[in-house]
Amino acid sequence: MTRSAGRATLLLGALACARLLTPFSTGAEPPPALFAEIPQGSSGIRWKHDNAMSNEHYLPESLGPGVAFFDYDQDGWQDIFLVNSGEADFYRPAARPRHALYRNHRDGTFRDVTQKAGLAGGTSFGMGVAAGDYNNDGFPDLYVTAYGRSSLYRNNRNGTFTDVASQSGTQTDRWTTSAAWFDYDGDGLLDLFVCGFVEYRRETQKLCIDARGGKPGYCIPRMFKPSPSLLFRNQGDGTFRDASTETHIARRLGKALGVVASDVNNDGRLDLFVANDTVENFLFLNRGGKTFEDVGYGAMVALSPEGMARSGMGVDSADVDGDGWQDLFVSNIDREMYSLYRNTGHGMFDDLAFAGEIGRATYNMSGWGLRFLDIDNDGAMDLFLANGHPDDFVAERSPRVRYREPLLLFLQRNKILRNASAQGGPAFQKELSARGLAAGDYNNDGRIDVLIGVNGGAPLLLRNIAAPENHWLGIKLQGVKANRDGVGAKITWRAGGVTRSRLKVGGGSYLSAQDSREILGLGNSAGLEWIEVRWPAPSTRVERFHPAAANRYITLVEGQGR
Repeated sequence: MTRSAGRATLLLGALACARLLTPFSTGAEPPPALFAEIPQGSSGIRWKHDNAMSNEHYLPESLGPGVAFFDYDQDGWQDIFLVNSGEADFYRPAARPRHALYRNHRDGTFRDVTQKAGLAGGTSFGMGVAAGDYNNDGFPDLYVTAYGRSSLYRNNRNGTFTDVASQSGTQTDRWTTSAAWFDYDGDGLLDLFVCGFVEYRRETQKLCIDARGGKPGYCIPRMFKPSPSLLFRNQGDGTFRDASTETHIARRLGKALGVVASDVNNDGRLDLFVANDTVENFLFLNRGGKTFEDVGYGAMVALSPEGMARSGMGVDSADVDGDGWQDLFVSNIDREMYSLYRNTGHGMFDDLAFAGEIGRATYNMSGWGLRFLDIDNDGAMDLFLANGHPDDFVAERSPRVRYREPLLLFLQRNKILRNASAQGGPAFQKELSARGLAAGDYNNDGRIDVLIGVNGGAPLLLRNIAAPENHWLGIKLQGVKANRDGVGAKITWRAGGVTRSRLKVGGGSYLSAQDSREILGLGNSAGLEWIEVRWPAPSTRVERFHPAAANRYITLVEGQGR
């Protein structure tokens, strides 16, 4: 029996056994739901993504949109940004689609302030968004990727934004998808990594006919040429230099859809894990803040166990098992399964998804946005997944695969991620064409909520109602010598006799930006003994702070701890 055949036999057995699993079954009384859907009428969010779906099935139609939680006016409450499509060489709408900025009213509702803020867009076919304070002025800026011209919206600190992409040197006309702000060279300034997808224009559109139905569909990205991703180095004067060639990023051509900046080898510098669609994934190790080396093959994260490139889409990184090493996750298309890569600490990763409940749950699904987050504030990292197949005719050729798919949720119990989707709430019974996913505490109750972008539909806002009895502490990091956002900082805390740690990563998920604050789950501990922050370079500080009480938000400023 070949390796592939043996693996297939094992997989079928695992899928059959999956019917016997009843995660978190406690008898007749079902456990309380973990999330509550907030209807658009209640939230004040009245917006719908325009995916420009056509009979020609142009590939950009199938990928968006991204979403973001970020506090644009620095009032302490998370606002919402939603990316829309726009004009393109294949799309000339009568009314130009627009992005949306919704200001948090602090009462569970939001107000549309898009026009006043100058963020309508629509001149390019928008894809994703990354939020970061690149000029260290205390206000987050936005980089919006696109099929077409990208935009860098500088926050003017008065409720408005100005697109400075051209004068800043970050403008590109390539098809870009996810992006991540992170300080790769340790100079205290956020640099910008931008995922480059395939080479594509209307005149290069290929006609892909389904073999069974005889209908045109979305072409697999394998049919298009790869392109390099971009790395822009922040020069500290409001401009950036394209450092893609000098850092060796441009040497690797890919079809990048997701990126996360994380320190996978514990050397204090942020590396890059990049998910590629039909091309091997990249794991760029940061070599002294000057160059990057792709070690994906040797680390066993580039290909499937059979040695095949998969359709990588969303990514994230966290120390899931608490062993002090950053683990990785990537979502793929149906019949490829998603991957949970455990960091062995020796330069290699073990994929745990196949042997666990993640593989069984995702075998027939296609994943996009995702996030490691502590849903129930018990201190352990859980996992949230947004799913949906890119091909609207997929069910006609694959009866077990659906175009619209449900959300998935995994809670960590005894260092194992177990499928708790049935406990998620009514929203988990819906079938969605989900894409981007952002996590953030929009009502400041200490529980992480989730915002999901839906291709061609309205966004989904889920309020976290899990474990209200558990305690928490929310932290906003403020670097002084380090970058203002504290990206790359390592947070360690002790509560109830247990010590935990977390790295503040850059980017992650798919096309989306996350709440920049960190929420530390304390379980039944009413307070912390201490918090320690190892600030990223160029800072050399390791500071210990002693907060007075839990269940609140605090700001930790570099240089003000012990």
